[in-house]
Amino acid sequence: MNRCFNSERWPVALLALLLFSAVAAPAWAQAMLRQFPPSALRGVLQVTQSPEVLLNGVPARLSPGARLKDGRNMLWLPATLSGENLLVNYVRDPQGLLHEVWILTNAEAQEPRAGPEPLTNFSFASDADRPKTDDGKTPFHQLPAFPKR
Repeated sequence: MNRCFNSERWPVALLALLLFSAVAAPAWAQAMLRQFPPSALRGVLQVTQSPEVLLNGVPARLSPGARLKDGRNMLWLPATLSGENLLVNYVRDPQGLLHEVWILTNAEAQEPRAGPEPLTNFSFASDADRPKTDDGKTPFHQLPAFPKR
């Protein structure tokens, strides 16, 4: 009986399928951009001595369960990245420690993302000209006064 797919061609077809999937899968994964949470901020991370890091030049600390992921979503130990300046997106936990850190690829770095607000210990005279607004965090005695009717 003549069959279209005999047992001699089976290993060759399987090998061709495995080679194709090994070549196509990484290329497909590189084309995908990861979806970051809306609360993620962008910064430059440098691991000094784990769990101590510099985030945008300011000392910060990694949380006990911190996850550092590269462009392929593989986990990295913080000590292996010691001394490198890395462009990252990050999320802080409720205590203010860095909990999730994503090392960005070149394509992800091109996407606009908000960074942290700069901390200053001074104010300009031009800031006083802006109308006062309540952001929900303003102490009661600093709220704008409204005229009585």
